[in-house]
Amino acid sequence: MTQSANTNRQFILNERPVGAPDDNTLKLTSSAIPEPAEGQMLLRTVYLSLDPYMRGRMSAAKSYAQPVEIGDPMVGGTVARVVKSNLEGFAAGDWVLSYNGWQDYALSDGTMVTNMGKNPEAPSWALGALGMPGMTAYTGLLQIGDPKPGETVVVAAATGGVGANVGQIAKIKGARAVGIAGGKEKCDYAVSELGFDACIDRNADDFAEQLAAACPDGIDVYFENVGGDVFKAVLPLLNSGARIPLCGVIAQYNSTSAPEGPDMSGALMSAFLTRRVTVRGFIVFQDFGHLYPEFAADMTRWVKEGKIKYREHLIEGLEQAPAAFLDLLEGRNFGKLVIKVGEHDL
Repeated sequence: MTQSANTNRQFILNERPVGAPDDNTLKLTSSAIPEPAEGQMLLRTVYLSLDPYMRGRMSAAKSYAQPVEIGDPMVGGTVARVVKSNLEGFAAGDWVLSYNGWQDYALSDGTMVTNMGKNPEAPSWALGALGMPGMTAYTGLLQIGDPKPGETVVVAAATGGVGANVGQIAKIKGARAVGIAGGKEKCDYAVSELGFDACIDRNADDFAEQLAAACPDGIDVYFENVGGDVFKAVLPLLNSGARIPLCGVIAQYNSTSAPEGPDMSGALMSAFLTRRVTVRGFIVFQDFGHLYPEFAADMTRWVKEGKIKYREHLIEGLEQAPAAFLDLLEGRNFGKLVIKVGEHDL
């Protein structure tokens, strides 16, 4: 079923997953398209961003944001078009960056909505390099990682929506960029297209040895997106004074119990202490929202100058979103994952 002018499709949270989401986690429903009241506008979703944080929002566990309630539409960043507007500053036909979630239509009072005008260039990029993932890379790396020329920056999930930008920004700042990705194709892309100095396949039998060889002077900044076995290989290579921007730990998102094996927390704390490692978790807009104008100016310029290259993994159809999300959690996407929900002009 494709997007229509008569029906609002929604993926609602049907039940909270235990471990990986399955076919019962989300349910596709249909309803009438709502009418905007005074002070509201009706938005039609064109592009939906899929991001790892959504797994946390499916859970009732305490986190930095409220969980999605059972029966509510799944949350998500979107690029949409204004269908009707009773709101000053927005008119029918405008493109907007919004948070419609996993649905065709949504009402908005303008909160957390950015007007992109009538004819934005590459509108879906507002969900990637020029949006939240790009800003996550920019602020996490520069504000927490603070890379210096000649230092070694390592980033996991190196060809994803965040990681690809981390490596490229590190190069702009004069650092060495070493990526970690799943598979030869992604690693080759990180080096040949994105300009990384090296990229190591996390699936290789000798992954830890290859990573050590790629970082002969150790690791000064590790941008953490993955956790798990990848971090175990990174830990021995951290230099004194290393910085770790803690963005995500996707390897643990579907875990239902503590990792098997010995408790590493004591050794981990000892390593952080003796090497004077700084580890800081961050939530991009809560911690660094005030830096958006600076990010937008720098990133837009770097894209225009060809210093930042961007790869989008675009999938057609809202109905494909649940399967695509599972692929994302398993690292099977190649680039920033975006669902095309509807046409530019309906």
